[in-house]
Amino acid sequence: MNIRKIAFLCALLGAFILTIVMLPPGSLSLEGIKTHQQALLSHVDHAPLRSALIFFALYVAVSALSIPGAAILTLLGGALFPLWEGTVLVSFASTLGATLAMLASRYLLREWVQQRFTLQMKTVNAGMARDGAGYLFALRLMPLFPFFLVNLLMGLTRIAVRRYWWVSQVAMLPATIVFLNAGRELGRVTSLRDILSPGMLFAFTLLGLFPLATRWLFSRYTSSFKK
Repeated sequence: MNIRKIAFLCALLGAFILTIVMLPPGSLSLEGIKTHQQALLSHVDHAPLRSALIFFALYVAVSALSIPGAAILTLLGGALFPLWEGTVLVSFASTLGATLAMLASRYLLREWVQQRFTLQMKTVNAGMARDGAGYLFALRLMPLFPFFLVNLLMGLTRIAVRRYWWVSQVAMLPATIVFLNAGRELGRVTSLRDILSPGMLFAFTLLGLFPLATRWLFSRYTSSFKK
């Protein structure tokens, strides 16, 4: 790893530590946002634009630095802002943060991984060139697959930044709206499990796998027809 990458990594670690230190203890927990909900609502009422900008910047930082708490912030967005405004803020902030995290992973790790696992990455890159949007869409729609891990893995591939952005934004939108809507009734939420029931997790998984399954069935059909 060259000096520039070491400096970049140190800057990331510094930003991570600074963000953690600046956040009040427990502020990215369910109980924490419930405790401060009324005070935050008052701040939003008195300074709506500044509050929205601060929320947006915080969400980008948490997403880009892979700090656990994006789901909690989405709930908070639903509690503080109207549904349409929360959707715009969270959708663009989460996508921007995810894209920055992916680019950081690409800058720090892709060259090393591509050189060390040349044959394996050739297969991965070929698959991403063919079905990359479908794979990313499926991963984004599966809530059980960690948000930060998708950013890390996709940074190792050659997926275009523009494609990564729009697929992530579209695929994350359903879960974003679900969490924002749940945030409007924040007092009733006792656990994240109250929001994503097993049935909803299953539905999101099916929705994510549907494009890949359709493409696979179509390729099977066309190959058998040619025979």
